Amino acid sequence: MMLLTLLLTITAQAANPSPEALLIASDRARGAASSLSGLSWTSEVNSVENGDALKVIYAVKVLGNDALASVMDPPRQKGEVVLFNDRTLWFFKPGLKKPVNISPRQKLIGQAANGDIASTQYARDYVATAAGDDTLNGQKTWKLMLKAKAKNVTYDQIRYWVSKSNQVAVKAEFLTLSGETFKVAEFKYGNDLSVKGKKVPFVSEMRIHDANNPKNVTTLTYKSPHEEAHSKGLFNVNSLMK
Repeated sequence: MMLLTLLLTITAQAANPSPEALLIASDRARGAASSLSGLSWTSEVNSVENGDALKVIYAVKVLGNDALASVMDPPRQKGEVVLFNDRTLWFFKPGLKKPVNISPRQKLIGQAANGDIASTQYARDYVATAAGDDTLNGQKTWKLMLKAKAKNVTYDQIRYWVSKSNQVAVKAEFLTLSGETFKVAEFKYGNDLSVKGKKVPFVSEMRIHDANNPKNVTTLTYKSPHEEAHSKGLFNVNSLMK
């Protein structure tokens, strides 16, 4: 009996990836492909907040732990950029003497925080523990609890669902330190990306709504993701002023 229990335990462990492995896999589908020479995509952010609508389009470039999000539209905001140097974020726009250090938690647009536009390094920023299995809209998932490793990350805690079929994130609930849900995100994967000759799913939409007022919604739509070589100098904070 003990041998049978041991064998069943080993089999279950082999069938279930570790929480860390699930984070790495789900990060990859949201832009954290560290094995590539760089990634680029366009992110259209549409927000409805208390009845007011707003749209901003960003060009996003990623290399490892660094990212650069530059406003393409509307014209009045062109030249605004958010630079990610690992966990340090900088904001710059024409008229500023120098870049300003900002928090990933500050509001970007509507329900989206600064860190939502390009910071997908959950495997780097959070400690994950298994929280059981769940089914969302007929899809079997693993549920994880994520706790921040540092204070300078976008959220303190995240309840996170990862698909069992392709190991991509399905849903996230963003929690306060006391464990209350204040925002909810759902993901779609209508894009794909070629990684070492193999096509892998890539996020096409992240929809974030206020947990207390679901009518306040921000949707990030990801377009034309592709591998593109970027130089390290592109992500140097001093280059923003040139």
